[in-house]
Amino acid sequence: MNSDAGIWEKNKEILLQHYGGLCEELLAEETAACGDGLSPEDIKIETTQTGEPSLCVKGIYVHSPRDPAREGQRLVEAAGQGSGPVVILGFGLGYAAQAAAAKPGRPVIIVEKYKKLLLKAFELRDFSDFLLKNKVIFVIGGTGEGITSALGIADELVLASRSEKSDSSGDEKNACSVIRNRALIGIDEQWYKAVEDRIRTWTMRDDVNTATLKRFGRRWVRNLSRNMDAIRDYPGVSRLAGLTADAGDGEIPVFLAAAGPSLDKTAPLLRDIYNRCIVVAVDTSFRFFIKNGVQPDFVLVVDPQFWNSRHLDRCISEKNVSKTALVAESAVYPSVLKLPFKNIFLCGSLFPLGEFIENQVDPKGRLGAGGSVATTAWDFARTLGGREIWIAGLDLAFPDLKTHFRGALFEERSNSGSSRFNPVETWITRALRDGFPFKARSVSGAPILTDQRLSLYAAWFENQFRLHCEVRNKSLFGNGLAITGLNAANAEELLALPERRAEIDKRIHDVFSRIEADFHEPEQTRQRALRYEKAVSGLTRGLENIASAARSGASIARQALNRSVTPEQQKRILKDLDEITRRITNSEVKEVAGFLFPSVEKETPSTDKSDPFRAYLESSLKFFSSLSEAAELSLHLPVK
Repeated sequence: MNSDAGIWEKNKEILLQHYGGLCEELLAEETAACGDGLSPEDIKIETTQTGEPSLCVKGIYVHSPRDPAREGQRLVEAAGQGSGPVVILGFGLGYAAQAAAAKPGRPVIIVEKYKKLLLKAFELRDFSDFLLKNKVIFVIGGTGEGITSALGIADELVLASRSEKSDSSGDEKNACSVIRNRALIGIDEQWYKAVEDRIRTWTMRDDVNTATLKRFGRRWVRNLSRNMDAIRDYPGVSRLAGLTADAGDGEIPVFLAAAGPSLDKTAPLLRDIYNRCIVVAVDTSFRFFIKNGVQPDFVLVVDPQFWNSRHLDRCISEKNVSKTALVAESAVYPSVLKLPFKNIFLCGSLFPLGEFIENQVDPKGRLGAGGSVATTAWDFARTLGGREIWIAGLDLAFPDLKTHFRGALFEERSNSGSSRFNPVETWITRALRDGFPFKARSVSGAPILTDQRLSLYAAWFENQFRLHCEVRNKSLFGNGLAITGLNAANAEELLALPERRAEIDKRIHDVFSRIEADFHEPEQTRQRALRYEKAVSGLTRGLENIASAARSGASIARQALNRSVTPEQQKRILKDLDEITRRITNSEVKEVAGFLFPSVEKETPSTDKSDPFRAYLESSLKFFSSLSEAAELSLHLPVK
């Protein structure tokens, strides 16, 4: 079957209007002397019994030679339903993608290694309705790493669609469906496996977030309540924006120290690095600098757990922190903010309670959060204006079966806690085993041991590196997990940078002095205190109203369940419960109350399913009772 010029022109016109970048790539492919790994002889087109074209690649049928459209429908049916995006692995001639788009509202992500095949599909089949009536995202060629960004965009589209429809009854997770063209995957198994690994990592984050909230949610809120006045008293990181920017004598590079095993190799160079770069340390690596006699310019602490605050043990004294500034999230363990740092800055809160107070008192400036302090530290380095970020210790793997640099808190705890029946080797084995380890490609190309948690961080970095391609990320002595966008560099290249410590110190001093004068100006301080009192008062009042409304809703539902209700009374009860729900929904503190809302398992109602009114009462009782409990808990926390 020959290509139809009319079909291609029709598809091309839509692509030019809505997918300009993709169209340029396909036009370049159309005129290229050779394809992206496929020769014209590799691609065969046949006409099926239904009159539709079918595709054969390298002698393998990609679609049914009889009825490819029906085959596409079966693939979609086998993939099951979901509320999130539909991912098509291997587009071929697009039959499965078109069948998946039959359910409106779900974004469709097309993953295809070969531009030549996508071009062929647009030459043979009319995709005008498919492209115009659906939210379609293309991940074509390259390494397939764009799937992470595509999933993020698709999630935002799903949430926006639900918001427009005021639909809050859907699944809590935007579960994606993956439809696989086995023939195309079989031709390039490794390429598609890498894509599926990224999909698996992305979807795993919801489970990680849910488990983390269940375990530490109350700790976060408790810390925030004790640190609330810090939002009033400390400036935000947004005031540091542009610190490293070019001031006529070139931009200043940033050195970021994570806490992986490869950080040990930088010890002999720390003084040279300090003289050339603004130095940013994560809490875990702070003791590494102190031990080697170098004070970083900034140290980041964002984890709220008690044991995380112990990373700063025996590192803090007036001498050690005379130049280091602390950057913290307002939910950190309270003792962290009491340490004698000369300068303290807050990043925007990740939690509704902190967000509510910040938005009314003093917005701090949001930093990225990928689950690790290293992800936040990188975004902080970028916020400083860093366009060249040198990174050490970002292994995200276990090179030589090591977990951290030598002398890290984890190593000290395992050594001090070691005994005859619980030796240090047992501690290390648990650390390597408990994160569901697997082998992945290292920087050198050889297999290296990593785990699901670390691979989740790697996916975050790859996504951010792609979004902020203006930042040059350079890995010093990296021998861990391969991260696209993090380029290997040697010590000689870093040592070739000019020494600028005097200039760095002056620039930091000037910025800190300006912030001190602006933020702590008497009238600004007074106004901020008034806004703080108003915010705390509004928070308390809002939580009391939600708790009262939720108790009323639970009482109405409970009473109705315990007695016979006439049809007229049913209408009144439904109206009352709807009004209570509306009051809660319109509250400005509903996210604060709902943060500690327990996850409600989907259970079969105890009543007959044929009685929807009674089933609604049972679910309403559970909802309002849980919300009342969550609001009461937030109300009784000590707020400073």
